Amino acid sequence: MKGRIFSGVQPTHTLHLGNYLGAVRNWVRMQKEFECIFCVVDMHAITLFQEPQALRQNTREVTAAFMASGIDVAHSIIFAQSQNRVHAQLAWILNCVGRVGWLNRMTQFKEKAGKDRENASVGLYTYPVLMAADILAYRATHVPVGEDQKQHLELARDIAQKFNNDYGVDCLVPPEPVIGGPAARVMSLRDGSKKMSKSDPSDYSRINMTDDADTIALKLRKAKTDPGALPGTEVLNEKGLVSAEAEDARPEAFNLLAIYAALSDQPIATVISDFAGKEFSGFKRELTDLAVSVLGPIGAEMKRLLDHPAEIDAVLAKGAARARALSEPILKEIEDTVGFLSAK
Repeated sequence: MKGRIFSGVQPTHTLHLGNYLGAVRNWVRMQKEFECIFCVVDMHAITLFQEPQALRQNTREVTAAFMASGIDVAHSIIFAQSQNRVHAQLAWILNCVGRVGWLNRMTQFKEKAGKDRENASVGLYTYPVLMAADILAYRATHVPVGEDQKQHLELARDIAQKFNNDYGVDCLVPPEPVIGGPAARVMSLRDGSKKMSKSDPSDYSRINMTDDADTIALKLRKAKTDPGALPGTEVLNEKGLVSAEAEDARPEAFNLLAIYAALSDQPIATVISDFAGKEFSGFKRELTDLAVSVLGPIGAEMKRLLDHPAEIDAVLAKGAARARALSEPILKEIEDTVGFLSAK
């Protein structure tokens, strides 16, 4: 094994195609090379108010998505963040290591809090410190991150290094990022300039992992395009990728082509060459068949699991026990380093 992976997903909405292609599918592949810990981060979710029953259901749904996509619970750990109190306990210690100036630079808080920052929850402000605790509690060596989380991972590294320097120890492991490839960003089906999002008010902007074949077909049929035929290889740069100028000119066209490339595990250049000059109608039919063949079995298995919540809860309970077994000795070492007396 090359190291230990930690990654998590908030249980705030149904996972969609972007989550699958940008994260979950890659996690399934990482299991072959890394020791993997996958967390449903329900404590992060409540930085914004969640209906309790919806939070429970969404936690199970995210877990079902992990399992249905191919995460092997016999090998990898899946658990809910709130089921391991080490996360919260370590977050407080790290709050006392991190600096206010570091948190003031976090751009995601500014974006989520908006103009009414004084009314945002304290949890939303200190969210990156809890994320650092999530990672450092397991001495994770690698963390898969998108562009929106790179700054938070840098904060985790800064906190780890400051803790080690303050106490003269080599206790916390600064994690390395694992950045997704070109297929990691899947854009909205209604607006190719915006990332596919769980929070978009239009369900037609995304393909949910729970969507059935008819729903997938309807959403792709209605997906926004433009009047032209599909582009040819003249839009590719010397690296075989779509040039920024071409993508800016036809964002919806290139989004659908990128989705096809990702689902079929082909380079974007190959897909563009295969469909050059063709009409969108025929391409969408082929894209629909491909999407249904990949996502259909996942959605069916998710439905089966969600009809048997006890099976999901048992996986989470076993995963939480394994997570605690890994993290509690690390927390004990940190507490000893800080100078806390041991509980008798």
